[in-house]
Amino acid sequence: MEPAAGRAEIPQGIKMIQAPELWNQGHKGEGVVIAVIDSGCDVNHPDLKDRVIDKHNFVPSEGKADDVTDHSGHGTHVAGTIAAAENGAGVIGVAPKAELVILKVMQRIIEQGQEEFGASNQSIINAIRLCINWNKNGKRIRVINMSLGGKDNDPELHKAIQDAVNHDILVVCAAGNEGELRDGGDCGVKNDELSYPGAYPEVLEVGAVGLDGRFPCFTNTNLELDLVAPGVNIQSTWPGGNYMAISGTSMASPHVAGAAALIINLCEDKFDRTFTEPEIYAQLIKRTDFRDEDPKLVGNGLLNLNNSCSTNTMSNELKQRELVTAH
Repeated sequence: MEPAAGRAEIPQGIKMIQAPELWNQGHKGEGVVIAVIDSGCDVNHPDLKDRVIDKHNFVPSEGKADDVTDHSGHGTHVAGTIAAAENGAGVIGVAPKAELVILKVMQRIIEQGQEEFGASNQSIINAIRLCINWNKNGKRIRVINMSLGGKDNDPELHKAIQDAVNHDILVVCAAGNEGELRDGGDCGVKNDELSYPGAYPEVLEVGAVGLDGRFPCFTNTNLELDLVAPGVNIQSTWPGGNYMAISGTSMASPHVAGAAALIINLCEDKFDRTFTEPEIYAQLIKRTDFRDEDPKLVGNGLLNLNNSCSTNTMSNELKQRELVTAH
């Protein structure tokens, strides 16, 4: 599936979170650097080639340090949702003027004749450490997106994330796709499904909701969930200059990472100062629509960017999180 030739398409998920409302105010992610820790990226894709400013491969078996060839398509799709350029063709990302650092950690794994993709915790840790130390022309990485996860609760991975947050980097992660059916065959909350790093409290964990507002069965449910974003039939960039619609909490997370760039633009312009990580987190959480659902399924609600910017109110929960992540 491809957008109509000769014009750019705003994907339905980006409309759903009302990103164009902030574009109309002049906020498109300009100057904000977002790291995409994933399977690599087609850095020559027409919608991405002008958005990628740096890259590094942490999978030495698949090329040199600057080879981020995306063999799965996953990372290219995520990158497009975050920052596909407003170039008059293809699709547009949530933050079409944000800049991307592509960090490849996922590699091809052959099991029983089937090709799968996975990443070691050490490669993810190394990528996060690069983000903490990255500096180019006075810019630093403000947001990390990780549309990946596993069952292993690794203290070293947790420590790396805590260090990133303490360096004022917002870490956005997919909740995971291990959701189950409830008794009676209905979708919803049955068990806690924990996927790491998403389930760490310092992370902004994102679940998925359909474009019709209904919750897919696959989205993980747990009390660490912060909010939900579109994650079903999401149209974005694909290797080879192509486009694809796919589903998963992996597709929901980059909506929030891109939204963070717009919030940084909006709030820092208004208050004329740099916002801390807890402040960016708080501004995102306050831009949610209440849903009368179990918090394990919906967190604080559905991301909706068409709200005001204010530092006057912050819930006790957010104040507590600020204390936890500041040490």
